[in-house]
Amino acid sequence: MTVTASTTVTPTRAPAARKAPPGRLRAWATRAPLLPALIFMIAVTQLPFVATLVISFFDWNALYPDARHFTGFANYHDVLTDPDLRKSVFTTILLTAAVVLASLVIGLGLALLLDRKFRGRGLVRTLLIAPFLLVPVAAALLWKHVLYNPEYGLFNGLLHWAGGDSAAQPDWISNTPLLAVEASLVWQWTPFMMLILLAGLQSRDPELIEAARMDGAGNWQVFRHLTLPHLRRYLELGALLGSIYIVQNFDAVFTITSGGLGTANLPYTVYQSFYQAHENGLASAAGVLVVIGSILIATFALRVVSSLFREETSR
Repeated sequence: MTVTASTTVTPTRAPAARKAPPGRLRAWATRAPLLPALIFMIAVTQLPFVATLVISFFDWNALYPDARHFTGFANYHDVLTDPDLRKSVFTTILLTAAVVLASLVIGLGLALLLDRKFRGRGLVRTLLIAPFLLVPVAAALLWKHVLYNPEYGLFNGLLHWAGGDSAAQPDWISNTPLLAVEASLVWQWTPFMMLILLAGLQSRDPELIEAARMDGAGNWQVFRHLTLPHLRRYLELGALLGSIYIVQNFDAVFTITSGGLGTANLPYTVYQSFYQAHENGLASAAGVLVVIGSILIATFALRVVSSLFREETSR
């Protein structure tokens, strides 16, 4: 008897398509609603900056569009070597340093005051924050017309009230133009510094301060050896964030002095070169330098913020 062995052939299956890991699909599902906003932000911010960067390499006067030509880094050389432009860079540095330092010192004093408990502290805090909530142009107009005006301004009114008809009535903007711009910016940015430093004060360890007082430390010793070292990161953060804004400030200079009397900073010079001299290439080069300076400051600010978060999470 012959036995025939039958072999069964199993059909081979086509390889299944790889499926994306569920975690990756979930990540894309959460990011997808943000894509339109990201595309819009790139179109609004990055594309104009790229166009500005390209124009900065051209000798381009809007009054003579047919005469434009590629000049490489000549516009950047002009920005860094032209006496007026160099003076505007120096004015920008001086204005930024003065406003940031004064705002930090006054803000620290107000933060120390508001860190204490007293009646009406909430109302005082709200009133002190109010200047920061004003539109920059409105704040500059307030200082120019309500405070500085030599005929009906509040400052000269106080001098007349204190000294009578013989009291001096100075023209504040003409006599001290840069100081007039700095004072308005300090008034507006002190509340911002105060809020940052107040947050730092309220994050101190109360047990550490209580132990220091039990050991006989006075107010000055507690402030010098405990409070000030604790506020170092907050002071750096306030200085860097304030510098990012003041470097780009245009409203106060334009509104109070119109860039005259030696108060023209780099953003005002960019405006002047573009809208008055119609030098598109030169103005674009100066604007690119302002952006680069702001990016450098912002990089340090982000490092300070990240270090603050690391310190808070490590506690």
